[in-house]
Amino acid sequence: HVQLVESGGGSVQAGGSLRLSCVGSGYDFSMHCVGWFRQAPGKERLGVARVCPGGSHTYYDDSVKGRFTIAQDNAKNTVYLQMNSLRPEDTAMYYCAADVDRFKFIGYGWPLNYWGQGTQVTVS
Repeated sequence: HVQLVESGGGSVQAGGSLRLSCVGSGYDFSMHCVGWFRQAPGKERLGVARVCPGGSHTYYDDSVKGRFTIAQDNAKNTVYLQMNSLRPEDTAMYYCAADVDRFKFIGYGWPLNYWGQGTQVTVS
């Protein structure tokens, strides 16, 4: 039974920081990339960051590059998204996802294998 459980969302003022966590279980960590997507009301779900096994193939969408950092702790089966210099336009539901195809984390709307339930981030 695959599980991805996100935490760490909340409300913050513009310029502030949050760290999201995604704890995974039930799948082969050596085969799957893990990434973060976000979806604002009325918009498509966008891939914002990705990390692959061994810390390879790190990816960031241009909208978050230089402000967000993705990292993984293999011992804890956890992937983090450190979000700094937050802006109101970062407000969205953030989802953790896992898939063997690293290209599915780029852009919008790809059907990835596994998803978490989401955590809300609100920047005012």
